[in-house]
Amino acid sequence: MQFLKNKNVLVTGADGFIGSHLVEHLTSLGCNVKAMCIYNSFNSWGWLDTLDSTITNNINITLGDIRDIKSVNNACKNIDYVFHLASLIAIPHSYNSPYSYLQTNALGAMNIMEACLCNNVEHVIHTSTSEVYGNLDKMPISENDQIFAKSPYSATKIAADQIAHSYYSSFDLPVSIVRPFNTYGPRQSNRAIIPTIITQVLTNNKSIKLGALYPTRDFSYIKDTVRGFILAAKSKKSIGETINIGSGYEISIGDLYDIVCKITNIELKVKKDASRVRPKKGEVFRLKADNRKAKKLIGWTPQYANRKGLIKGLKETIDWFKIDSNLVKYKSDRYTT
Repeated sequence: MQFLKNKNVLVTGADGFIGSHLVEHLTSLGCNVKAMCIYNSFNSWGWLDTLDSTITNNINITLGDIRDIKSVNNACKNIDYVFHLASLIAIPHSYNSPYSYLQTNALGAMNIMEACLCNNVEHVIHTSTSEVYGNLDKMPISENDQIFAKSPYSATKIAADQIAHSYYSSFDLPVSIVRPFNTYGPRQSNRAIIPTIITQVLTNNKSIKLGALYPTRDFSYIKDTVRGFILAAKSKKSIGETINIGSGYEISIGDLYDIVCKITNIELKVKKDASRVRPKKGEVFRLKADNRKAKKLIGWTPQYANRKGLIKGLKETIDWFKIDSNLVKYKSDRYTT
């Protein structure tokens, strides 16, 4: 990936799960990385705080807020590539604080696009989500399929996607929209199902609390997702396009739990927790990616594919969680929205 070497690259949401892995990978490519993290009084850099100092000492960490155009414009100065990942993502919390999602996800995307346009950024990679598809009968899901909001979160992400594409259509801003399906791996927060299962399995003695077990998801390992972002940035063919990044393999939450039990050799009694169940009209029952466009346009195929790839990725994730200094960061006894 020599095309990014010595390029000035901005990553928003760099303090988060996917963002921190992307920063880690970009530094290995020789980029001049500016990592934008949400301002806070603790001077916390989120997951970047856990990276080796050889990485953090060689990146420019800036605290700001994508809801503020001045903050975003300053971050985008003298930048060649922008990877826009900053977003509010927890679906249950979007029921309680929808306006914060609107401001962060939609207005934040507008600020990013406007700042990139004003600063003549070479290429913008905007992050979407598979949640925008809602419930579809046809599987796998392609980029041409209908989008339909099932939560305030997905509604604001649809708005953000449309804003990004409008800047490509209206102002010829070079924007690519990367649409990851359910990414998982080390450093993911407990608001996601895989860390929720793993942390409870590793710390609880008798039972595990879960929501609905029947929905299916397409889980994409973090290394595959990050590679999708990089290849989208490399390819001019991705500009003006929306590209699914998903394994193409779907599995129910119940079967996922069984795999984790087999890997860890631990099995707990499952207790249904009503607070973890989405409203019936808001549930997305199936997600499975059609990833043929990714292969055609940017040359991406999942390296952690099918059931075998999922098991490999889960083993790597569980090994990370088994490290005491990592596991202690999680409150497995509390439901995180």
